Amino acid sequence: MEIIEVVEGGFFTTVQDLGRYGYQRYGVPVSGAMDSYGLRMANILLGNEEGAAALEMTLVGPKLKFLEDTVIALAGANLRPRLNGDPVSTWSGLRVRKGSLLSFDGPQTGVKCYLAAPGGIGTPVVMGSRSTYARGKLGGYEGRALKPGDILSSAADVAGRPIKATKLPQRLLPDKEHQHLLRVVMGPQADAFTAEGVSVFLSSDYTVSRQSDRMGYRLEGPVISHKAGADIISDGAPLGAVQVTGDGLPVVLMADRGATGGYAKIATVISVDVGKLAQSLPGDKVSFRAVTVEEAHQRLREQEADIQEFKEEVARSKGEAEATGGLQPSATASPRRSVTATINGRSHTFEVEIVGEEPAPARRGSSGRGTAASSRTVSVTVNGRSYTFEVEEAG
Repeated sequence: MEIIEVVEGGFFTTVQDLGRYGYQRYGVPVSGAMDSYGLRMANILLGNEEGAAALEMTLVGPKLKFLEDTVIALAGANLRPRLNGDPVSTWSGLRVRKGSLLSFDGPQTGVKCYLAAPGGIGTPVVMGSRSTYARGKLGGYEGRALKPGDILSSAADVAGRPIKATKLPQRLLPDKEHQHLLRVVMGPQADAFTAEGVSVFLSSDYTVSRQSDRMGYRLEGPVISHKAGADIISDGAPLGAVQVTGDGLPVVLMADRGATGGYAKIATVISVDVGKLAQSLPGDKVSFRAVTVEEAHQRLREQEADIQEFKEEVARSKGEAEATGGLQPSATASPRRSVTATINGRSHTFEVEIVGEEPAPARRGSSGRGTAASSRTVSVTVNGRSYTFEVEEAG
């Protein structure tokens, strides 16, 4: 189902999933989302498969027009999104109406924002993946970044499908700092560097260069000294590998890296920290700390446990939506109700469209015993903006 028309393409907006595996031996990069955590969470928020294709939007987001009523989720960088001119949240699901315009004011935190649609963005599968590798004109939408006039389809028809818009819990939100500590496992060629070079690498702050892209993030700062030059016999280039080129400065290899590389690699950023670097703005500071392989595995297990716990929360929420009719993004009119609400200390009475509803917790009287609640917690959409608050029914 066609759901999105690209009005403006933004700086560099592509279709990405979790990558194209099994073809590096032929020289085809893995590609995929730069911040896999952001893409996975955007999909989980909608109840999609974690690796479903989504839009990866960079720094200056696109302007998108919705061709059907649907739901989306935004996760990753806060590029200050607006729906029909009104600010909306990231790390949450969002209902959109046919004809709505989604735009972005530019980065507040982070670089890469992910937009998930029901079932994923429906582009052709190339070598097992929908990811875009723009240098090779492979995958995604005609192998390139999006441009005005492109039409995007959803891989699933959401008409009549109960969906409860979900927001990521605070405990799972990544940090929003501009100083990033990246944990690394030393090697595979740490012995190609002097003791002083290793010490400089682990004790210095580096600055993310503007000469950074999906292939690699270049860092500026103190020079790291090799024992006998930077060149090695080319070998495999894992995600997060820290190459040190002939000028003594590190380059961290990212999603579109080549299959092999010919510079000595002093360390490899652990997988759970690669997203921190992917979301680093030019000028952000980066430092490194060595950890063991066992600690890297433990951090990964902890992250995966958090993700699994949230998936279960979403599944329970989806089950409740299915049992109660939930949020129906279809042509059927949603229920409307006149409510009285207090917003910022002022009382308002208006007719609203109910997009989700649950009983408010029982209030406690002076005796400390629970009493029947006379109000309800209601999620509503007013002029394209979503609110959740406690209301008293006026009619």
